[in-house]
Amino acid sequence: MVVGTLVVDLRLGDVRSLKEKRSVVRPIVADLRRRFSVAAAETGHADLHRRTEIGVATVASTHQHVVEVLERCERLVAARPDVEVLVARRWVFDDDDLE
Repeated sequence: MVVGTLVVDLRLGDVRSLKEKRSVVRPIVADLRRRFSVAAAETGHADLHRRTEIGVATVASTHQHVVEVLERCERLVAARPDVEVLVARRWVFDDDDLE
């Protein structure tokens, strides 16, 4: 078993309220879940209007597959015109790492 996580710190475009922020973040999270069958959620900066952190997790049988899924997730988020990726961090844990 291989577990992978991705944390993406984002700056949002022209967002002036938490309601507008939700209208940007929710579609990103839903798209990640639908396209890649991953667990995804807003995991940080919940009280800031123009910042957010999105966390993604996935499990697979091979290291390579986990890395590919996380790379695709990162590219999907980075391709959105209404956000700027500030930092993206990935972690992959193999069976040997989990003992």
